[in-house]
Amino acid sequence: MLSTENNKLITKVGPGTPMGEAMRLYWIPIMMDFELPHADCDPVRVRVMGENLVAFRDSKGRIGLLPDACPHRRVSLYFGRNEEEGLRCVYHGWKFDVDGDCVDMPNEPVESNFKHKVKMKAYKTWEGGNVIWAYLGPSDRVPPPPKFEWTTVPDSHRGVTKLVQTCNWVQAVEGGIDTSHSSFLHNNDLSDKTLLRSRSTAPYLEVETTNYGYTYSSTRPLSKDEGNYIRTYHYVLPFHQIRAGQVGRSGEAVQPRSSGHCWVPIDDENTMVFNWTFTWDENPLNDKDKALEGTGNEWDVDIDRTTFIAKRNKGNDWLLDRQMQRTQNFTGIVGVNTQDRALQETMGVIADRTQERLGTSDRAIIAMRKLLLEAVKVAGDGGSPKGSQGEFVGIRAIDRILPADQHWTALKPEMYPVGTH
Repeated sequence: MLSTENNKLITKVGPGTPMGEAMRLYWIPIMMDFELPHADCDPVRVRVMGENLVAFRDSKGRIGLLPDACPHRRVSLYFGRNEEEGLRCVYHGWKFDVDGDCVDMPNEPVESNFKHKVKMKAYKTWEGGNVIWAYLGPSDRVPPPPKFEWTTVPDSHRGVTKLVQTCNWVQAVEGGIDTSHSSFLHNNDLSDKTLLRSRSTAPYLEVETTNYGYTYSSTRPLSKDEGNYIRTYHYVLPFHQIRAGQVGRSGEAVQPRSSGHCWVPIDDENTMVFNWTFTWDENPLNDKDKALEGTGNEWDVDIDRTTFIAKRNKGNDWLLDRQMQRTQNFTGIVGVNTQDRALQETMGVIADRTQERLGTSDRAIIAMRKLLLEAVKVAGDGGSPKGSQGEFVGIRAIDRILPADQHWTALKPEMYPVGTH
């Protein structure tokens, strides 16, 4: 469990909060690239880390990210005109470029130099992996771009979606890095007794701290002849999960894939989840895998691509089907990640961790909380917390069935491939 003080410390992310200031030292995914499809397109509202911002793509294709409130009279720049290399407020015509400089002030006399005295805060952006990222921290501490492997493969080899989750970001991350629940929550075929995680429901977890967060392994004993099903994961501070996907439902090898999520705080009570999958195979992903079909994260099937609200949500009990729960799957809810969100959201918007009881299967969650508290301290002391400087480049999640006498560390050469660092 956590104390009330530490629970508040890791969950609150607004400007000026210790966790919020630590997280602002990282690159943060804020939107899909298709939301700003071309130069001078419509501006877009962005709420992240408790800040209301507006994003636009200027006439040269550059992305600007500014506070939504115009510095003149505090009206919303979302209603502005995106034109001629800047965003123009429609109240009095003040125009700002991607650097936050006021480049036109038409309601002031021609001889006035006031526009040169007005500058907005402007956040740096980067595009990668069909996602637009932002850096919200001090301008003199901009880290390297977040080049995870999934951001560097061709578009044909990657699928990405995003959606709104109505709870605090920490319990969303904790749900993602928890592996033992998959034997129950994600048992989607009650009649299939060959599923690896249904056959072995109490995995042994080992957590190894790294310079970006940690890697951990889940070891599930199978039969004496088969050996162990071992799945490795990476947790990259502050909110990234990378998980393996090279072993199929019954242990067969499949096209090499990795998937994961970024759980980005919209504010203290809402989270924007970026869901991604990719292959490093020479062949691209098939259309179903690229669309994240069946995960609960598929565009237009599971997610409205305009509002980014899931069609199965708290307001409709995630379309719980009790008959399905009795006869087909463990939950009566469709979609692996829908199942995750459903249970995470039932904890309340911010879980009360003073009341929980953790077991040995919660090692990864305990380790994550310690790393978050450490990141807060390091950032508060003026340092760079783990994972903020691109230390995660060249990591990959792997799963395999290994002989019973072979340890999960045998997979390390594949988890840190030569030439990817």
